[in-house]
Amino acid sequence: MKKITKLALCAACAISMVACGERGTEVTSKKEEALQKAMTPYVNNTVVATYSGMADQGIILLGQCEQILEAVEAGKDYSALMTQACESWRAMRKYWEQSEAFLYGPAAAHNIDPHIDSWPLDFNAMNALLNNAEQMANIEEEGGAYVGDKLGYALKGFHAAEYLLFETVESNGRTIGTGKPHAANLTHAQAVYLLGIVEDLAQQAILLEDCWAGGVSEAKEAVITADDESMSYDENYGEYMINAGKAGSLYKSYQEAAEEIIAGCVDIAGEVAELKMGNPYISSNETERDYIESPYSCTSTIDFADNIRSIQHAYCGALAGDYSISNYVFRQNAELDTKVRAAITDAITAIEAIQNFETTAQNNPQVKAAIDKVAELEEVLDKEVLPLLSE
Repeated sequence: MKKITKLALCAACAISMVACGERGTEVTSKKEEALQKAMTPYVNNTVVATYSGMADQGIILLGQCEQILEAVEAGKDYSALMTQACESWRAMRKYWEQSEAFLYGPAAAHNIDPHIDSWPLDFNAMNALLNNAEQMANIEEEGGAYVGDKLGYALKGFHAAEYLLFETVESNGRTIGTGKPHAANLTHAQAVYLLGIVEDLAQQAILLEDCWAGGVSEAKEAVITADDESMSYDENYGEYMINAGKAGSLYKSYQEAAEEIIAGCVDIAGEVAELKMGNPYISSNETERDYIESPYSCTSTIDFADNIRSIQHAYCGALAGDYSISNYVFRQNAELDTKVRAAITDAITAIEAIQNFETTAQNNPQVKAAIDKVAELEEVLDKEVLPLLSE
């Protein structure tokens, strides 16, 4: 056996350590390069495109509510406008629900999520407001400024608008929604209130686009500053992700950004399974309404399915051909990628199989089946995808 001196052994160890370090750096670099490729499509085609579409629909809905108020003031029938406004509400809502996998960042930092989507609607507080002559007179006088500044989250946002736009009926001592447009019989104060809610809603949607894109069109900028020129945030969250690891970014690496994306998916999967479907499933008849997310438009299961689609877009990419985190996972573990994609499809299918969720959620086996499928999706993302990204 060749004798190896202590000095030679130390030298060999040093060379080995350098080689291992170089290989580790190479692996890390390749991982960062792969995940970097997913960031620009994610930011531009998933996040910004979703918020831009939501803001566009908000402006359309705002215009329709302006016309409704004009019709009320002129004493004209506006039934067709109510139908159009309900359709625009649904369209805007769809974009919002497909954004809930990325509620981190501006939506959380600026409280935009609770501002526009606190649920379920506080039914009693809403009716108390509508029957409070003094407050309704203040709303008539100040309009959107009053709604935006003086009312709590429970009395504005999507669900306050939903209550005024969609028909309600009494059934077995409960007020339930039919999913049809409300009759064209709003009082003047109610029409002003509706317009104020929608103005505030549209402004918040535009702010989300602005915060992620680093700017919006002049038309959208005008809506933001209509009441308050300070209503803007000087940030570009999209660039933080695209430039992860660089000076000025909130992310130290593309791995950290990718982990944030998947953590957002885990969060919304958990909310859908445990709260949005879970609470109505285990509720009593007396409290069931209190847990339904969209009881008057009757779009709850559409909301849930779109929440899962937000996960699908975040993980797989919103557009065909987008490089995404799925591509990275596939290259590391093709079986896991197939498992995630199947879990997404199974969750959507199970949710869409539910019939009449708003009135039949309690102990409904279809709801339980959907809860289980969404929980499986949450599990695979949390226990398998996140650990893979951290390797």
